[in-house]
Amino acid sequence: MGRHPSGADGVGSLGRAGRGRMTTARRRGERGAGTVLILAIALVVMVAVQAVAVLAAGQTARHRAAAAADLAALAVAHRLASGAADPCADAGRIARANGADLRDCIVDGVEVEVQVRVETASALPWLPAQERRARAGPPRAG
Repeated sequence: MGRHPSGADGVGSLGRAGRGRMTTARRRGERGAGTVLILAIALVVMVAVQAVAVLAAGQTARHRAAAAADLAALAVAHRLASGAADPCADAGRIARANGADLRDCIVDGVEVEVQVRVETASALPWLPAQERRARAGPPRAG
């Protein structure tokens, strides 16, 4: 009998050499897949970090606006209680000192209400500005 290319065992398998070539060919087809996977993961991480930065900038502006509104309202209420002719005169200065612009100042008897606006970080111009209102005055009965 002659020799068959199927290998020494005569079963018809490709043998070790054949399997090695198949595995090597498969590995060549997967070359660079790890790089693409790492780049995709890095992109997802960068997008997540940017999203967190945007949310943090919005939250910071919101808290800054609330603090500026509270302080401006307290300043107006203090001036009102001390008998100042124009209690809202210092509200704009107080708001600006806290990074906000005074939008409105309303005195209603012994109560005051102010509204301020804070722009978000200049690096993110498409984020909306934050506006907050605050009231101050003596406690209400009832």
